[in-house]
Amino acid sequence: MDDWFWSDAERHLVRYSGRGRFVPEIIERAEGSFVYTADGRRLLDFTSGQMSAILGHSHPAVVATVHRQVATLDHLFSGMLSRPVVDLARRLAESLPEPLSKVLLLTTGAESNEAAIRMAKLVTGGHEIVSFARSWHGMTQAAASATYSSGRKGYGPAAPGNFAIPTPNAYRPDFVTADGDLDWRRQLDFAFDLFDAQSVGSLAACVVEPILSSGGVIDLPPGYLAALRDKCHERGGLLILDEAQTGLCRTGDWYAFQRDGVVPDLLTLSKTLGAGLPLAAVVTSPQIEQTAHERGFLFFTTHVSDPLVAAVGNTVLDVLAAERLDSRAAELGAYLRKGLLELADRHPAIGDVRGRGLLVGLELVLDRATRQPADDLGAAVTDRCRELGLHMNVVQLPGMGGVFRIAPALTSTEAELDLGVEILDRAIGETAPRFMG
Repeated sequence: MDDWFWSDAERHLVRYSGRGRFVPEIIERAEGSFVYTADGRRLLDFTSGQMSAILGHSHPAVVATVHRQVATLDHLFSGMLSRPVVDLARRLAESLPEPLSKVLLLTTGAESNEAAIRMAKLVTGGHEIVSFARSWHGMTQAAASATYSSGRKGYGPAAPGNFAIPTPNAYRPDFVTADGDLDWRRQLDFAFDLFDAQSVGSLAACVVEPILSSGGVIDLPPGYLAALRDKCHERGGLLILDEAQTGLCRTGDWYAFQRDGVVPDLLTLSKTLGAGLPLAAVVTSPQIEQTAHERGFLFFTTHVSDPLVAAVGNTVLDVLAAERLDSRAAELGAYLRKGLLELADRHPAIGDVRGRGLLVGLELVLDRATRQPADDLGAAVTDRCRELGLHMNVVQLPGMGGVFRIAPALTSTEAELDLGVEILDRAIGETAPRFMG
């Protein structure tokens, strides 16, 4: 039976992950922090599905909401409104600082970034977009044009006016202080000097993640976000923060930007908002929304303001608040980080442990002194982890090496984190000697 499955998969499925491959397991079900395969194996999911299932898989409250809502009101004409949609908009606004209070509910992270960029262009009258050279914002046109970590070659021209700026990577700094640390202020000045030289004076927005995830779990240095906002505003642009993975408690705060005290002009949410279901949002100020409306803002899609997923979003907010999962993420994140740093003491292949809360990056290298990338080692450790019962996600970008994105559910237990660290310990111990000199 399994042979037929893989034969049908090869015959009928479009391969959509670039040069990657499907995980060679048939997944039958998922519950809590685990997914279960057709042959009865249990895999600890250290990636929360696609970095989304912050409440774990099949959370009872989410299951109950889906059962109730799908039987009463699932989908409407996009111009109609329902109570779950308005309730979720109000509650998101209440969770955010002023002036963020106007909400557009959509489906995916790419779609929310598409809408935010479209709104920024309409409001500012500009068309230029600045984002990081290791960014990932989605696969639709404007979002893909602002994505530089991969997937740009072979598809024809990107949207005009897109510019990449250097990513402030403290582990692999390009501009350094006298002490050898990342000099992010000089790097940022250099980036905008280059932008100014190329710009036609039509900046619409800077689009960034507070912690780059697909870029290798790179946390922006304290102070960077405020400086970037100022650079953007000085040139007439808006600051769009993409919190697809960092929003809603994962970093230990409800929103990652709260650490920096910087309020974006537009905020995009997705993955975590639906806890694994397709729900996304754009949140902005009344002033920006009013200007967009006066200029005829149009983003009328089939699944805008869908009541089914909006009801799930309300349930997600209920659970996050009731179980204080922002504090829980901070506590579990510190616990996980301690375990990973202990691994780093035992394994020279671990070059860096970074991140915030329950979004953690662990970078493998072939040599700690030179920080030589370890792409093949990362892939081999990923495979060995899976064999041992742990699903890991490794980011492999040119010049960066293998970086594990570790993003367990916020509902994880310490015992589950211990299990993940133990399996990773064994996988690195058994695999690394074959790659390191």
